[in-house]
Amino acid sequence: MRRRKFFKLATTGAAGLTMAASCSNPNSDADSLKGDPDQAMEVPAYKKSKPASISPTRQKSANDKVVVALIGAGHHGIAVILEAANLGENVFVKYFCDVDDTRGGYGIEEVGKIQGTKPIRVRDMRTVFEDKEVDGVFIATPEHWHGLATMWACQAGKDVYVEKCISHTIGEGQQMIETAMQTGRIVQCGTQNRSSDYALTARDYIKSGELGDIIAVHIKELLAGPVPFVEKENTKAPDTIDWDMWLGPAPKVPYNVSRNKSWSYYWDYAGGNAMAGGIIHQLDMARLVLDDPGLPQSVYCSGGRYFFDDNRNVPDYQMANFDYGNFTLTLEAGECTSYMKKSGPEIRFSDDFPEWRQNATRIEILGTEKMMYVGRMGGGWQVFDKDGQIVAQESGYYPLKAHIKNFIDCMRSRDQPNGNIIEGHNSSVLIHLANLSYRSGNKQLLFSPEFETITNDPKARALSVQHNRKGFEV
Repeated sequence: MRRRKFFKLATTGAAGLTMAASCSNPNSDADSLKGDPDQAMEVPAYKKSKPASISPTRQKSANDKVVVALIGAGHHGIAVILEAANLGENVFVKYFCDVDDTRGGYGIEEVGKIQGTKPIRVRDMRTVFEDKEVDGVFIATPEHWHGLATMWACQAGKDVYVEKCISHTIGEGQQMIETAMQTGRIVQCGTQNRSSDYALTARDYIKSGELGDIIAVHIKELLAGPVPFVEKENTKAPDTIDWDMWLGPAPKVPYNVSRNKSWSYYWDYAGGNAMAGGIIHQLDMARLVLDDPGLPQSVYCSGGRYFFDDNRNVPDYQMANFDYGNFTLTLEAGECTSYMKKSGPEIRFSDDFPEWRQNATRIEILGTEKMMYVGRMGGGWQVFDKDGQIVAQESGYYPLKAHIKNFIDCMRSRDQPNGNIIEGHNSSVLIHLANLSYRSGNKQLLFSPEFETITNDPKARALSVQHNRKGFEV
């Protein structure tokens, strides 16, 4: 029986994060950069850093109360913090933090019912970071705040649960890893499929060699649409929002309700509504199932605004192709397929499987012997042979509760969590690379996994650099 060979970028241990070389021939990457005076051939600092030791005296028993706060009290943030409050794991939610006073009221009331005391509402996350009683934070802000909020929290001695994409640029993700390592903090990324049991059994099945050699992996996020959009006029910011703090590290611009409420349609605040919306869940899960193969050698992404001529500067459809040397991985994301459906509760919370042909968020793994479909957020996996017969399968359930419990457990044990910062970074890098290829003119970009840099396009490299606004620097 043949076994699939995988590349590993990193491993994790209870004492901190450790890195292994991501390239078998380091000279090949260095050679590809020769003659480019604009590109420094530097291995990212986090790969050279020594993780901070985590003292056993910092462990907590199950009887010790864990005090947490929510930063970003939108719909998803409230859903996550309610799961944490309902765990029955001696978790106390002390703060709801949001720059918008109109958000979070429902969540505050519900958490108050659970724990008998309402969380305190604050606008500025730094108030939370200054409170020494707070052990950890859940960050569910718009994407452009994920990196800086995580680093501020780590520097303040807080453990962090941060939503995806965890970073806004490749370099910001590297800084997040380095900060987590230097401070010895636990960082759980909101890629909750890493806490699903069925993802691990799918990984074991592939490692057994039953699929044969993996030749292609196709990942979908094909949602209903097209979605119309009319950008509103700039106005004075309402008194209920601290607009300057909402913008944070992003460029200073006048208040606009479209930017405020539809921020995923602007590069300043997100990695695109299509590519950085939900597809990173499938992408991260596919990487886990493939035993975390590290970073690709190149990317080519095409797409555009095919349906509406409006002011959205992100595409409504994209397809990206990544070269891993011995297999190809594709991402296909868009808002134009009303006949495709995400798995609903009847799949996520049952032993049933999706109807794969029109499942909007499926993962397809093609081997030389058989093929596998994998569902994200529940849905399990099934393997088909050449006659279309199901030869192996396992059902699976929505793993959000398990993922949050894993974070709380790791806050106590100081073990690294399932969705550790390095793998969260690696998955985010693929999203960033796809967008950089698109934004630089649908160009193929060559990438060095060792140096984590684009080697053939200065424009794309310039777009990949983080420029935080004064007062919100790292």
